[in-house]
Order: sequence, then C-alpha cells, then structure tokens
Amino acid sequence: MSDNSSADQPVSDPTTFHPADIEPFDRGTGVKTLPLVGKWNTQGNRVTTGITIFGPGTQIPVHSHNVEETVMILEGEATAVIGDNRIDLVAEDVTWVPAGVPHCFINRGAGQMRIYWVYGGRDVTRTITATGETFEHLSEKDRGAVKAT
Repeated sequence: MSDNSSADQPVSDPTTFHPADIEPFDRGTGVKTLPLVGKWNTQGNRVTTGITIFGPGTQIPVHSHNVEETVMILEGEATAVIGDNRIDLVAEDVTWVPAGVPHCFINRGAGQMRIYWVYGGRDVTRTITATGETFEHLSEKDRGAVKAT
C-alpha cells in the first residue's frame, strides 16, 4: 500500500518564482493565469499554485477539481459560488473548497480581480459542471473554458 510519500521520487531543489517573469496562460475572454508552482517546474511537489487575473465581468464556469482548493482574493471584488452558496468577497478574503464541490469565482467589480490559488495535489483536473467534461488543469482545453458574465 502506498503512503503517498515522495521519498522515492526526485525532488527539486528549493527555488523562487517571480510572477513578473512568468508567461501568462491566456484562458480567453479576459482571464489570464500565472502558473507558479506545479508539475511544469518542480519535481516532488504536493501542491499546485498560481495567480489568476480576471478582467471586469469575467469568470471561469462552475467546475470542480479532483483535489481540494484554497483561494485568496488579492485584488478586486469577487463573488464566489461554492455549491449552492454565493458569497461576496474582497481583498484578503480566503475560501476553501473540498475536492468534488462545484464552484467558480466571478469578477463583480469594475476593475481587475486577482486571486491566488493553491490546489492540494500535483495532478489537477477540472470538470465543467454544465457539460461533465474533465480535462487537465491549464491544458489547451482549459483555454476555452472561460466566459464573460
């Protein structure tokens, strides 16, 4: 039985990432993601992190992940839809969403909204609630999963 240990897996040396040096992943319709820590740049990591920037009136559709997620609002005004709840959030508010729970974040303000997210895993998937389609987080299919509100 596996203990989910990474003891036998290669582990990257500690490193520092600078968001200004990271090429944004353009998700379309005014939403961009800066992938920070993930399987694309570290080995042995057990978390995946990044910053997503939403233009006014944008959101990612309601979806769920195969891992837990926490989000901190860095800038702007958000509405979080988590399960059946709608919660208005502002900078420094934090959410936690268990794996499998449908959710999304909507930029409800007139300016930019930025969120910092952390997934509790290395291999992250996104399942779009409306279609049931599941794909790898930040894959090419993730580009088309954004819509304007």
